[in-house]
Amino acid sequence: MAYLELNNVYKTYGQGSNTTEVLSNINLSIEEGEFVAIVGFTGSGKTTLVNLINGLIKPTSGEVLFKGKPVEGTSHERGVIFQNYSLLPWLTVYQNVGLAVKEAFSKESKSFRVKRTKEYIDMVGLAPAIHKYPSELSGGMKQRVAVARALAMDPQMIIMDEPLGALDALTRGKLQDEILNIWNRNKRTALLITNDVDEGIYMADRIIPLRPGPNAVLGPEFKIDIARPRDKTELNDNESFKSVRNHLIEYLMDIGNERTQHSDVIYELPDLEPKDLR
Repeated sequence: MAYLELNNVYKTYGQGSNTTEVLSNINLSIEEGEFVAIVGFTGSGKTTLVNLINGLIKPTSGEVLFKGKPVEGTSHERGVIFQNYSLLPWLTVYQNVGLAVKEAFSKESKSFRVKRTKEYIDMVGLAPAIHKYPSELSGGMKQRVAVARALAMDPQMIIMDEPLGALDALTRGKLQDEILNIWNRNKRTALLITNDVDEGIYMADRIIPLRPGPNAVLGPEFKIDIARPRDKTELNDNESFKSVRNHLIEYLMDIGNERTQHSDVIYELPDLEPKDLR
C-alpha cells in the first residue's frame, strides 16, 4: 500500500455549460520516504492537485488516500509550504511558528513548545530575526519562516507548492539545500510542485510532468538515478542528469508545441470607435 494514493481523480469547477474539468483521471502513488516532484506549466492545475492532497478541496470523483485512509480535510500530518508564505502579518517570526507548534502539540507542555519553536527557527537560520514581523523580512526570510512553520509541526508528509519560485537564484539554491538537509534527517515523504526542471532533478527521486489543462493528466515518470547527497557543481557533468534533463525538456516542449497547434480559441473584439476629443 502506497503512502499517498490518488485513484482516478477528476476535479471540475462550475456548472452546466460553464463546467471546466481542471484535472482528468489523475493516478499517483508515492511510497513512504520518497521524494517526488511534479513539474508543469503555469496554469496546468498543479495548485489544484496540491489542494486535493492537502484536503482543502474534494475531488469531483475518485479518491485521495493518505496512509490508506480517505483525505477528509486538512491535517498537520501533511505540512504544506506555500509559494506566497501565508504568514500572519501581525505576528512575529516566533509567533507564526509557535502558533503552528501549539496546534500540532497542544497536549505537550509550554516549555516543550517553546523549545521546539526556537529549534526550528534556528534550524533555518532566523534566530537573529526571531522577534521581527513579516514586513521587516526579505522574501527569502519569509520563506524560511514558512519552511520552519511547516516542519516544526512534525508532518508525516511535506507538500511544497512552488515554494521557491519567487526567490532570487542564490536564495533559492540555499533553501533547496536546507530543505534537502532537513528532509534527509528523517526521510519524511515529500512532494514538490515546481516549474523548474533542474530543481526537480536536483531534489527528487522521480519527476512526473503534468500536462496542461483543462483536462490535465499526469505524464510518464522520469526516475532520477543520481546518488545522494547531490552536488550542484557536479551535476552538469553527470551523464544521468544530462540524459533525464534532455528527455524531460523535450517532452515538455512537445507538449507546449502540441498545445499551441491545437489552440483554436477565437476572441471577438468589440466594435469600438475612437472618442472624438475635439
